[in-house]
Amino acid sequence: MSQTALSAPAAEAPQGAAMKPRQLVMMGLGSAIGAGLFLGSGVGVQAAGPAVLLSYLIAGTLVIIVMRALGEMAAARPASGAFSVYAADAMGATAGATLGWLWWAQLVIVIAAEAVGAAGLLATLWPGVSVAALSVLFMAVFTAINLLGVRNFGAFEFWFAILKVAAILAFIAIGIALLAGWLPGVSSPGLSNFTAHGGFAPKGWGGVGAALLVVIFAFGGTEIVAVAAAETQDPVRSITRAIRTVAWRILVFYIGSLSVIIAVVPWTSEALKSPFAAVLQVANIPGAAAAITLVAVVALLSALNANLYGASRMIYSLAERGEAPRFLGAADRRQVPVAAVLASVAFGFFAALLELWYPEKVLPALLNVVGSTCLLVWAMSLISQLILRRRADRLGTPLPFRMAGFPYLTWLGLLMLAGIFALALLTEGPRMQLLSTAVFTLGIAALSEVARRLRSRG
Repeated sequence: MSQTALSAPAAEAPQGAAMKPRQLVMMGLGSAIGAGLFLGSGVGVQAAGPAVLLSYLIAGTLVIIVMRALGEMAAARPASGAFSVYAADAMGATAGATLGWLWWAQLVIVIAAEAVGAAGLLATLWPGVSVAALSVLFMAVFTAINLLGVRNFGAFEFWFAILKVAAILAFIAIGIALLAGWLPGVSSPGLSNFTAHGGFAPKGWGGVGAALLVVIFAFGGTEIVAVAAAETQDPVRSITRAIRTVAWRILVFYIGSLSVIIAVVPWTSEALKSPFAAVLQVANIPGAAAAITLVAVVALLSALNANLYGASRMIYSLAERGEAPRFLGAADRRQVPVAAVLASVAFGFFAALLELWYPEKVLPALLNVVGSTCLLVWAMSLISQLILRRRADRLGTPLPFRMAGFPYLTWLGLLMLAGIFALALLTEGPRMQLLSTAVFTLGIAALSEVARRLRSRG
């Protein structure tokens, strides 16, 4: 975002401006609506009780700050490498390459987990179906979609997002009708569950903190909007609109749906293993469990589609900057980065084979590998914005979108992340994930620096 950075070629997107602004906005709406909300929100409720709403408000505030910071940088310099490019501008090529490779590795693992997870959910409805075969099918279908180009990816993601948004709004409407006593034959529980069973915060601030570690990862994926901005028509206006939806999206979809769940289902209930289905069963909605399972499958496949797009563009950007093998920066005659797409799905197909050899063991293993990567991405993005915004202000560089409250909100976001890192270090499971991610990140940084020095000598 310095004058040099703004005028330099920005690791341009291979496909050009093929995505429509409305598709980017809908991607912004749907990017964080995944299985973490449909299936994982119950874990947070059980960890903190009704006070999990505080965990969502804290995490939501952090996400809003991060997305505002990313929006400022993406509007100034739309690039497929997004935060990797900005980190390179702010802190040097090694920092940018490290962040890019770290995010790409995370997405490659997540893509595999989402394919296996979606197949496993469908297998609960049709027990005779092979999870491994379904995983291969999902990987093949979404590989083909991404190979057809960003226009098709944008269209699929647009309709996926609409379906998820409609499902959430319908759920909230049913919950309001239930609580108001408008459903025939169903008595309203009122709002007693907010204070019954030990009060609003039955596990105190410790429970809120434990839930926060669960909740924070549900928002992972929102940053992909910054990557997609580079291939969107009128990127400045589009990214600005998408970023501005973040705040009310969190309030309506997360806080709204969680409030319904907490009001209808006691936080001590075992039914919270599938919280949305539990509410619909109380509302006496036929086929509730099957319906919400199908919606969760759609949410996972939508995330797979978006993550495959993001991973392929990140590795393409790294190759364009000389930070990855050159062949990954090639595109076909339709300007589709075929090699980058295929490199990003290879592990997903391998994971499907592992599911065949080790049934029901692959998904838990993959989920344990994906830990605190998004926290590092957010932290480095905020540090990049802090450096680049000050540089732009010092040089008098005009910015098309300026983050309000700078630098105070940026520092607030960094302080919140420092608190979450500290909390993770004090908690046994997250501690191991955080330390493993730190070691992995340092390894990537060392390899990137060595590779750069070897290239300079050559």
